Amino acid sequence: MRTSFHLLLLVVLLSGRECAAEQRQSLDQSPKTDIAELLKIQNDVQKLLPRVRQALVAIQSGDGTASGVIISADGLMLTAAHVPNGPGKDMKVILEDGTVTTAKSLGLDKTTDAALARLKDRGKPWPFVTLSREVAKAQPGEWCFALGHPGGYDKARGLVLRVGKIIKQTANSLHSDCVLMGGDSGGPLFNFNGEVIGIHSQIWEGRDQNVHVSMAPFLRSWEAMQKSQVIKTWGTGAGGYLGVATVINDSLDLEVADVIEASPALKAGIRAGDVILSVNDEAMTDQQQFSATVRARAAGDTLKLRLRTQDKERDVSVQLAQKPQEEGQ
Repeated sequence: MRTSFHLLLLVVLLSGRECAAEQRQSLDQSPKTDIAELLKIQNDVQKLLPRVRQALVAIQSGDGTASGVIISADGLMLTAAHVPNGPGKDMKVILEDGTVTTAKSLGLDKTTDAALARLKDRGKPWPFVTLSREVAKAQPGEWCFALGHPGGYDKARGLVLRVGKIIKQTANSLHSDCVLMGGDSGGPLFNFNGEVIGIHSQIWEGRDQNVHVSMAPFLRSWEAMQKSQVIKTWGTGAGGYLGVATVINDSLDLEVADVIEASPALKAGIRAGDVILSVNDEAMTDQQQFSATVRARAAGDTLKLRLRTQDKERDVSVQLAQKPQEEGQ
């Protein structure tokens, strides 16, 4: 019996060594982050956190919880458009020390999920952070860190910080592998200069990446959003007008989020919920590619869109029209 036990133990040990060797070989083939780099990242975050954390706020709007970040001494605040979902909305705001105040939503961009709000005047400067104006510098592979109030404000726990890397950059968004949860929406993504480079937008629990609005939509529509306008950045070309707003859905498909009334898209039978597979036989994978493809066409040009609704695919031809004036409210 003892001999059999020893033989079994030897087999287990040898198998364990073989598995460990295979794991080491697999790890050797993966990109490495050495201890020195990790310690530097830890040190950098520890230095930045005391400066940036006071600008983070928790937001209560309706029955939901979210986050935001103050970016000026007079109380301008960035958050995600789906948090207020419209201008002129009053929101309960909680600062890091538990102070409760209010903010009113200003303008927003429904297509990119960018929104501005302003805190109630308190007679003294608000703590704030700066935003990055060099959008193109937020490249894949760069380290970043996310702040937020997942699940809502909790004074005993405090804010939650996650460190990660940028995975992808598009015209209006950044993808990162920072782990986010409900309640983080609207919170800031920082670079290692302590600048805001993104606002948490599309959060998928259990997935390996999340989507943040980059600073591009904010910088592009800054004046309009301060005037409480609702920006609809429709797919348009050089005078051409399609009339759809798109999002990347939970399945990472390019989906039609909205179709404007009396637009060429509506007349052609395109509806919210349709997934755009291709334009003129070119496969579409993200909003940046789709916008660029449509922008390259002028009014009067015809586009052939391949769409999927549930499990059925169909082709739709759309003649672009002249772009109307953007609507505000």
